[in-house]
Amino acid sequence: MRQSCGGKCLVDARGQRRMGRLIQADRRATLTEITTRYNRGMQQSICEATTRTTLRRMGYNSRRPHRVPLISPTNSKKRLQFAQAHQNWTVEDWKNVAWSDESRFLLRHSDGRVRIWRKQNENMDPSCLVTTVQAGGGGVMVWGMFSWHTLGPLVPIGHRLNATAYLSIVSDHVHPFMTTMYPSSDGYFQQDNTPCHKARIISNWFLEHDNEFTVLKWPPQSPDLNPIEHLWDVVEQELCALDVHPTNLHQLQDAIQSIWANISKECFQHLVESMPRTIKAVLKAKGGRTQY
Repeated sequence: MRQSCGGKCLVDARGQRRMGRLIQADRRATLTEITTRYNRGMQQSICEATTRTTLRRMGYNSRRPHRVPLISPTNSKKRLQFAQAHQNWTVEDWKNVAWSDESRFLLRHSDGRVRIWRKQNENMDPSCLVTTVQAGGGGVMVWGMFSWHTLGPLVPIGHRLNATAYLSIVSDHVHPFMTTMYPSSDGYFQQDNTPCHKARIISNWFLEHDNEFTVLKWPPQSPDLNPIEHLWDVVEQELCALDVHPTNLHQLQDAIQSIWANISKECFQHLVESMPRTIKAVLKAKGGRTQY
């Protein structure tokens, strides 16, 4: 008796397949555009409310796309080669890696208000992403490092990071951290391929100290492989959750330092312990983008 209650569904299984194809063809289509395209050639038209209800029944929701760096076929190949070279590394091996990166935190944020239609498990589908490139911005820039054993220093960067400034960071912070954490010279230092990291004076410095630790060869455009990115997310979330938000750059820098110092050991250890799964994900994606 309950099955016969209510109005007849205007979008049957065939109509849902048609609507699914419209979503796959244009992830950024608005509800009005989807409804208009669906009604073309149909004997019975539907309204936007019916379209919304049908999409939710199919598992689609309007969400903002993940922003990820653009990755070229060449870099994808290098990422795959990195994953293949480290696919047999265990958690114990990854414990010997010290991770580093720079990040910028803004006083104010702009999200662009771009929305797409996707299912819950499609958040990393290429058609559901908005690509970004490395660029400048306002706010406070910091450099940080950590390993499975402990959090490392968080260093504020005054303006833009050049080779001279990075050399000071390497000699004053990286060197003592690596020699203290890995006295047996079995440690690996990870850095990305930012131009100042590849400068001649930096390369020469690492060559002079190659008997103390090894620089991990890192594939380009691979922030999703670096667990420190998740720590930056933690800092960002904690900044947004503050009862009193920073009103100037000095307050913002103090807040960042405080949040970094209070990140739990369980948090960053779990990130390192997840590296074998991350490598498997890159292998599965054949060097493509993974979720991070």
